[in-house]
Amino acid sequence: MNDSPPWLSPVEERAWRGMLRMHDLLVNQAGRTLQSEFGLSATDYSVLAELTRTPKGRLRILELAKVLGWEKSRVSHHIARMAKRGLTDREECADDGRGAYVIVTPAGREAITNAAPRHVEDVRRLFLDHLSPGQITLLAEITDTVIGKIDI
Repeated sequence: MNDSPPWLSPVEERAWRGMLRMHDLLVNQAGRTLQSEFGLSATDYSVLAELTRTPKGRLRILELAKVLGWEKSRVSHHIARMAKRGLTDREECADDGRGAYVIVTPAGREAITNAAPRHVEDVRRLFLDHLSPGQITLLAEITDTVIGKIDI
């Protein structure tokens, strides 16, 4: 019995490879601007964006890892690098001695506040401006479906 999965059709392969290529191009292009103009990497921006979405500007390390789709060790290492630059800090969790919060510092909040308008311009220029409202809605539905099926 042959247990190998069926190969991708030409259209399926085109969709898969195109999505990967588009993602890489968008992240690289937007990341260049963040780095050159604001001294932030794309991953710095992602961390700061998630932290500043919360009312208190903090998340447990495991919560941050989940929302970013990263391993806990990657989050810990990246947060340590950001802390050396004064963008984030760690705060012990009072109700759980084993846990810690990642918090955005005033410098981190200032960095994302400065970078966000330009980042939004890049997202529009590089991505959204090339799609119709219907395509944007459909893509949002597609990403929600796929993420919902694989998000743990």
